[in-house]
Amino acid sequence: MNTSTATRSEAPVRRQMSRSQSELLSKVFSYVLLVLGSIVILVPFAWMISTSLKKKADVYVFPPQWIPSPPQWHNYKEAFTTFPFAHYTWNSIIIVVLVMAGTLFSCSFSAYGFSRLQAPGRNLIFMVLLATMMLPSAVTMVPIYLFFNKLGWVNTFKPLIIPAWFGTAFYIFMMRQFFMGIPYELEDSARIDGCTTYGIWAKIMVPLSKPVLVTVGVFTFMGTWNDFMTPLIYLTDEDKRTLALALSYFQGSARSAPDLHLLMAASLYAIAPCVTLYFLCQRIFVKGMVFTGVKG
Repeated sequence: MNTSTATRSEAPVRRQMSRSQSELLSKVFSYVLLVLGSIVILVPFAWMISTSLKKKADVYVFPPQWIPSPPQWHNYKEAFTTFPFAHYTWNSIIIVVLVMAGTLFSCSFSAYGFSRLQAPGRNLIFMVLLATMMLPSAVTMVPIYLFFNKLGWVNTFKPLIIPAWFGTAFYIFMMRQFFMGIPYELEDSARIDGCTTYGIWAKIMVPLSKPVLVTVGVFTFMGTWNDFMTPLIYLTDEDKRTLALALSYFQGSARSAPDLHLLMAASLYAIAPCVTLYFLCQRIFVKGMVFTGVKG
């Protein structure tokens, strides 16, 4: 009896130890996988930084020299003086700021309607909205271009900015999911105090939705800042180019095609705002993604 009792009492301990060992192995495997994935992602980035600080003759040396000696910091100045990147950066900033403002306003406003307001056919309209996400951009590219050409908007910033003020299906879906997780009691209390529907959206829903707003803002910034195809289609004048479009012309120009070190310097300059924004908003960004997926 004593031996049998001891064996039964040791069984849970063994199961607990086995469970702890399996959890430890799982964590070790996850960390190893993350480290390997990080190396794969960071190696091209490190090569870009290294190449941007090399002499032209050292770019194609094999095996590659990862730490330039001495670093050629003047490569950045030479790249900026070769092309008017300051002007193209200003064009990109104007477009990005207006697109972000339009996206955050229109998507939050539409998402509030889909999540809170009761109207006939609301769910059907929302399903049609989500169905537009299934359309490839190549299908609508020509009709939209013909439409904007009829309006006389080609070779202006309007085709790049105005559509953002009419909402984006994916961002509306994200915000709707977040709004549905906000307690209805807050809205009822505001109505008792005399707050209107627009007031509830502006004073309650938007302030409480900082995580999802930051998430949408980061997505919008990165998508607009790095957008190449839309400016290529609608912008023809050289002084209206965005930074992403200017990089392509910089790479393809006869003067700069062999100057890979200058191209890497310009590319590093172009991606710096995206990397900086992500690190500044990382915690809120992750929080918004988690809350959007859990709530609703």
